[in-house]
Amino acid sequence: MKRETLEQLLAARAERRAVALVTELATGTQRIVAREQAARDPLASVLDEAFRFDQSGTHDGQFVAVQNPPLRLVIIGAVHIAQAVIPIAQQAGYDIVVIDPRGAFATGARFPGVALHVEWPDEVLPQVALDQRTAMIALTHDPKIDDPALTAALKANPFYIGALGSKKTQGSRIARLKEKGFSEAEIGRIHGPIGLAIGARGAREIAIAIMAEMTRALRLGT
Repeated sequence: MKRETLEQLLAARAERRAVALVTELATGTQRIVAREQAARDPLASVLDEAFRFDQSGTHDGQFVAVQNPPLRLVIIGAVHIAQAVIPIAQQAGYDIVVIDPRGAFATGARFPGVALHVEWPDEVLPQVALDQRTAMIALTHDPKIDDPALTAALKANPFYIGALGSKKTQGSRIARLKEKGFSEAEIGRIHGPIGLAIGARGAREIAIAIMAEMTRALRLGT
């Protein structure tokens, strides 16, 4: 591997950019393809699937080595559903960030071993890249906390945005976001009520529904 190629790979990792290293097996020639450029590459369909499923492999005499950033889940609200989601997400390979300005909820005793920010979302999120390998879920039911986080997510590119609440709550949320200038198409990126409709009851089942919907969005883009 050329030094220049290695430096590009290291820079992509540091910047949380998804890239693939494509090697011509017959010649050893290598090129780096960024995810946002993959649609224009001769291996476009192969690369799309490789990025979505974290799957490296050989195709038409070329080895595609996917270099995806680690998955990350940003949770707004240090609530009981967050406590149920975190173990499942960690087992699925997500790094966890929990944000909640309410010190009574956001404690190390309740959320051990995760990045915990006892601050308002608009104070923390500018330092968190809401990119294509990041999901964000808003769980507080409090517009003062959830809405700034959702606003930041809609201005960024996380692969999943979810918000807890009933259909009535979601309707009120949509109205507030429209007042902020977001279009119906933009607001439509929010999965609300959050989670697949599987009749979930209780925090643990709701956590399963959330993680299932996140996985569908990650792997299938829906």
